[in-house]
Amino acid sequence: MNVTRRHFLKVAGTVVLVAGTGCRFTTGGPTHLERMVADSPFAPSEGYILVDTAKCQGCMSCMLACSLVHEGVESLSLSRIQVLQDGFGAFPHDLTIEQCRQCVDAPCAAECPENALVINGDFGNVRMVDAQKCVGCGACVDACPYTPSRPMVVADDMFEGELKSRKCDLCAHTPYHWDKNGGGPRGEQACVAVCPVGAIAFSRTIPIQEGQEGYKVNLRGENWKRLGFPVD
Repeated sequence: MNVTRRHFLKVAGTVVLVAGTGCRFTTGGPTHLERMVADSPFAPSEGYILVDTAKCQGCMSCMLACSLVHEGVESLSLSRIQVLQDGFGAFPHDLTIEQCRQCVDAPCAAECPENALVINGDFGNVRMVDAQKCVGCGACVDACPYTPSRPMVVADDMFEGELKSRKCDLCAHTPYHWDKNGGGPRGEQACVAVCPVGAIAFSRTIPIQEGQEGYKVNLRGENWKRLGFPVD
C-alpha cells in the first residue's frame, strides 16, 4: 500500500495513530564518547533532539510550536527547528528535519567573541544564547558546521529591534511555555510534545557526533509497517 504524505495528513486529522514504541537510539561507543567529552572544553548537554525524517509528514507543527513558546507568535522564520521540503523529491528524501545537535564541542560557543553563547548549568548544560551579551555579530552562525546553520540572527523586539542570535535551547528559556515547569532537559520540549506522528524524540544519551546517524534515527514501530513505511 502506497501512502503519500498528503493522504496521511488527511487521515491523521481525524484518526489518532498509536505507533509502536520500538525506537532505536544509536550512540557511539563509550571510548569514542569519553574521548570527545574529555577533549571538549565544555560539559556535555544533558539532552538531545532526535528525528525520524521518514516518519515526518511535513506539517510543520514543530516549527510553529517552537516559535510560539519562545516568541509568543507562530512564525516559521523564528523557529529553532527547521523542516525543509523538496517539491521535486521522492519519499523518503523529499524532506528533512534540521535541529540543533547540542554539539559536544559546541563550535558556536567556542567562537562567540562576547561569550554570549553559554553552556547553561542551570538547564543541564544546554548550549543557549544570553541575549543580554549578544551583539548580533553572527559569529555563531558562521561557526556552525551544518547547513542550514542552527543559530540564526534576527531582529529582537525585546531589545528594540537589535539583532540577536537565537538557537535551540531545548525550550529551557521559553517565556510562553504552556507548562508551569517549563522546558529544558528536565522539562518538556515543544517540538517533541506537538508532533502528531511522533517523528521527534528527546534523548539523554549523547548521539554519535560525526555524520547524521546519531541524530536522524528510526522512530517507527510495527503499526507504521501497515501504512507502507519501512520500519528497519
